[in-house]
Amino acid sequence: MNGFASCNLRCMVMLPLAFLLSLPLKAEMVSLNESEMSEIDGAGIGLVLDNFTFSHGTDAPDANGDQARIFRITGIKSTDGQDVDITVNHLYIAGANSGYGQNLTPVNLGRLLHPWRIDVVDGNTIGVRDKAVLEIAAPAMLGVGEGYDCLGGSAAAGSGTCSSRPATESWIGERADMGMQMNVAVGDDRSANLNIHAKSAVIDGSYLRLWGDDARQQMAGQFKLNFYSPELTINACTQDGSECGSRITMSDFVLQLAIGNELQPVFFDVDGTGNFVLEVDAIAAPAPGQIAANGLRDGSDTATWDFYEAYYTNPEYRSNLRIGNFGVGDRDFGSARIEGMLIQHLEIRTKDLAP
Repeated sequence: MNGFASCNLRCMVMLPLAFLLSLPLKAEMVSLNESEMSEIDGAGIGLVLDNFTFSHGTDAPDANGDQARIFRITGIKSTDGQDVDITVNHLYIAGANSGYGQNLTPVNLGRLLHPWRIDVVDGNTIGVRDKAVLEIAAPAMLGVGEGYDCLGGSAAAGSGTCSSRPATESWIGERADMGMQMNVAVGDDRSANLNIHAKSAVIDGSYLRLWGDDARQQMAGQFKLNFYSPELTINACTQDGSECGSRITMSDFVLQLAIGNELQPVFFDVDGTGNFVLEVDAIAAPAPGQIAANGLRDGSDTATWDFYEAYYTNPEYRSNLRIGNFGVGDRDFGSARIEGMLIQHLEIRTKDLAP
């Protein structure tokens, strides 16, 4: 791994037991005030990264002429049998105002009151009956007016629902600039560099939940991704960076993606050919019951009507995409949004493209 990766890692095991780790490894007890102690429930693991900066190197030789170590995916073939090489030249996670990865400063990821969590939860509390569920979760979303505006760079307490705080002149905050540069080679033809950058990104409220499904004998789960950024950009440049195409800029970018729920888990499997399969199966509907011709509850089987009403009106099952302004170069195309998307069936299969 070229470049640098540095952080002070504060890992709190909520028993309570707290450790402070850094590279090279160090440890010390961290005292908590009464307010912080009152928020600890004695369950699971909380993880906080303080003063964290990560930067991956580039594909260019270093000062000694040695080729840099980079992240590369190989072993893929194109449809005509040529080797496909995917190279990530630069990958970074850093503090605000990084200048698209050129000026890296530290950022905090999580905080003691709202850490990243690794926990085994009682499935009965989240609608997965009689199962122990492994949950990996980002910092929590808060009630309206209890947190910070998820997009506002100068948000004040009480302005929104995100627990991660924006950077100020005196505080580095918990919102990261992040991005990467990558290119793809097919045979001897290497493409231009593709650059993707997000400013002051927040993923509060995101989680991955996993459990075993007895009926299908497969791993099942729920995935929720909340991604907020005041600016998400994409552009392509020549490999030496001397020429770049128009930058696509998405301002006030909000993605709320829900894949799988307690009624329709997402299933993970590998088929007989060794390819990966991801599937959201059809809804596990209740026993058949009559719905009135006018669609109203009166005249319908109430249990059946209530089931579908709860399913179709639950916002946690739905996905949203909102862009405050979509621009290409110096041209603006206004706002865009997709709201209330409900995934009722989804199947994704990888396929070997080798001849």
